[in-house]
Amino acid sequence: MTKALFGRTSDGRSVDIYTIENEHLIMKVISYGAVLQSFIQKDTGIDVSEGFDSVAGYEEHDAHIGAMIGRCANRIEHACFQLNGIEYHVDDNKGDLSLHGGSVGLDRRVFSAEEKGNQVIFTDLIPDGDEGYPGNLSIKITYTLMEDRIDILTEATTDKDTLLGITNHSYFNLDDNDSVLEDDLIIYADTYAHANERGTSLPHPVTVKGTPFDFTTFKKIGRDIEADDEQLIMARGYDHHFPIPGTGLRDFCECRGQNVKLITRSDLPGMHLYTSNYLDGLIGKNGRSYPARSAVCFEPEFFPNGINYESVEPKPILRVNETAHQEIQYILQKI
Repeated sequence: MTKALFGRTSDGRSVDIYTIENEHLIMKVISYGAVLQSFIQKDTGIDVSEGFDSVAGYEEHDAHIGAMIGRCANRIEHACFQLNGIEYHVDDNKGDLSLHGGSVGLDRRVFSAEEKGNQVIFTDLIPDGDEGYPGNLSIKITYTLMEDRIDILTEATTDKDTLLGITNHSYFNLDDNDSVLEDDLIIYADTYAHANERGTSLPHPVTVKGTPFDFTTFKKIGRDIEADDEQLIMARGYDHHFPIPGTGLRDFCECRGQNVKLITRSDLPGMHLYTSNYLDGLIGKNGRSYPARSAVCFEPEFFPNGINYESVEPKPILRVNETAHQEIQYILQKI
């Protein structure tokens, strides 16, 4: 493992980058946002994760690229929820919505870091009331580089009941090109959630059968993305939640490029599929432009806005005297 100064935030805080490699993979993570900055398959030389070469890149854009997201991933309608009979109002950073934890979510924090073998352990104490959420939240995010994968384990405790639903928001491109539409994808889900005009998932998921959202067998991401479908038109592509049957650590999806494949596994209830519909050509690593649909996100998560839906279980609630364990694995292999 190596550690180096990656840069400084606009307010002068230092940000470090940690590099771990083994026979097949290289992982680079930074202390700003606990970001996965690079994920390289060494046999092909392909870096499958989009990102930036500077702290300023991550500060100046709101696409959450590579970052850990929370306290609560995705949208909370009207930026409010009730917990234990108390109404909480959280940061409305997306119109009247709260998105991905608010204006200063986990993706905007500089974490303390510890190096341990093939692991980087990020920790932080998020104060009671931060972004409107209750409870002093003690959080630990452990990145572990294994032979063929990255394990991301989030552990947390709180002194007040609160919300906790973490995800990783990496943007993946498996072929080092400008589009993911030719990648083949399978998702192990037979339902998906419609979204409203604000992008918030609606309760009562519907079948994928006979729709452009059917990825129950491998098909190209772009095959149906331009279909005359209200959901796709409204979102400019895929930006939808797929409940994944079962519990515990299990396969969520597999995406295949020309030379490598990426398998997403998690113990969370579902996954958000996002085809980077709103990237606008921002400049990333090595001067590369990232246009719309240049990447795809596989975001394991709780059901979006689930705290406000009576019918949705489980809910992203962390209780006092409990320790949260939320795990994501990204398996990267040469084809």
